[in-house]
Amino acid sequence: MNNNEEKALSYISLAAKAGKLVSGSFMVEKSIVEGTSFLVIIASDASENTHKKFTNKCKFYNVPCVSFSDSDTLGHRIGKQSRITVSVTEQGLAKQVMSRLCSIEDMEV
Repeated sequence: MNNNEEKALSYISLAAKAGKLVSGSFMVEKSIVEGTSFLVIIASDASENTHKKFTNKCKFYNVPCVSFSDSDTLGHRIGKQSRITVSVTEQGLAKQVMSRLCSIEDMEV
């Protein structure tokens, strides 16, 4: 894991501790529709159907969506069990995570 990946995960962890992150398919979908989501992260080991569902929903509601890390790592970093999707609900933290993720070369956005 390179430095930018580690920093992105640290910001995700910080967002969770600050209460500015929601996880799980239902809550993430709800935050997208309500307009409180500023960034959606889908675990790279999520199913193709999950990727398609959240990518389409994010595109429709104009929310940035990235595929990053795996479900176990995402869950561990936010203090829960494995999570397939998480949503950052604070704009500043979302920008920080995106800036770290955009500098990763093999990133799927």
